[in-house]
Amino acid sequence: MPLDANLHHLSWANWEFHVAFDARAGLIISTASIFDHQKNERRSILYRGFISELFVPYMNLTEEWYYRTYFDVGEYGLGLCAVPLQRGTDCPANGVLMDGYFAGQDGKPVQMANVFCIFERNAGDIMWRHTEFGIPDRVITESRAEVTLVVRMVSAVGNYDYIFDWEFLQSGSIKVKVGLTGILEIRGTNYTHKNQIDEEVYGNLLSENTIGAFHDHLITYHLDLDIDGQNNSFMKSFLKPVKTHQQSPRTSYWTVESEVAKTESEAQVKVGTTPVAELLVVNPNKKTRMGNFVGYRLIPAPAISPLMSERDYPQVRAAFTERNVWVTPYNVSEKWASGLFTDQSRGDDTLKTWTS
Repeated sequence: MPLDANLHHLSWANWEFHVAFDARAGLIISTASIFDHQKNERRSILYRGFISELFVPYMNLTEEWYYRTYFDVGEYGLGLCAVPLQRGTDCPANGVLMDGYFAGQDGKPVQMANVFCIFERNAGDIMWRHTEFGIPDRVITESRAEVTLVVRMVSAVGNYDYIFDWEFLQSGSIKVKVGLTGILEIRGTNYTHKNQIDEEVYGNLLSENTIGAFHDHLITYHLDLDIDGQNNSFMKSFLKPVKTHQQSPRTSYWTVESEVAKTESEAQVKVGTTPVAELLVVNPNKKTRMGNFVGYRLIPAPAISPLMSERDYPQVRAAFTERNVWVTPYNVSEKWASGLFTDQSRGDDTLKTWTS
């Protein structure tokens, strides 16, 4: 499918969106919309999306290590750490490379060459298919290949190289992916074999005299959604089991009950512990032909939560990781989950404090 790239405004299949560069967030996707052929109009989906913070706490209490609790976005900047991408290795040979720009400390523009790569991905996946046997003397098969558009950036933050992908599907879905490569953060030790270890070493023995430190990577995305307009609500759907005494061989079934969050506290979700079947952002003023709300589902991958004590100082600063989903009303000053000035934060200007 042809890709039209004009001044970082991309058009592909039914999609249109803008790609921007930021010294702190790196890759920013904005004004994403998809063309509805039935209505013959563009329909908005995402006003702006980017990584708001990436918290990396190391689990080591020794004097040389206890302070290593990094905020890779707020303290280092994913954009400042972005690296030039190479066709044929970092992305396909036919990928389109783009530069990024930001204002330097002297106010002059700084060019970051080839930090974005845009390419089509056709990995042999199936977007949709069906084989119909129900018509006498006929077998009808229809299948469509899953071809997607990927926007990629790589940031080398210290020892880790993060691969950030935004993937746009012809079905109207958007996938965000993060890959980690590079090298492990290690520390020296006198141990040369696991059998020698009789104390807490805060990691695994990887080689002689070398320990790989335990740590987490907790990534927070900022998604400013405009589903068919700006008036959106957050809805949670639950599967409710029902026992019945109706005249049926069956004695039970399940149904779906939904509720719209009325407050920010009601919109907080900890994936895996809250019995939620679906997380949706809907436009209560727009309905489908069948009368359902127009909306998008948020489909989380397997999620983790921090295991540190809530009173541990690094966790106080990173209290926004206590939940996997937070929903807040739009506020132009509330962009960065770890606060505007992360390196000076004591945890009093974070996403958690905004929603308290």
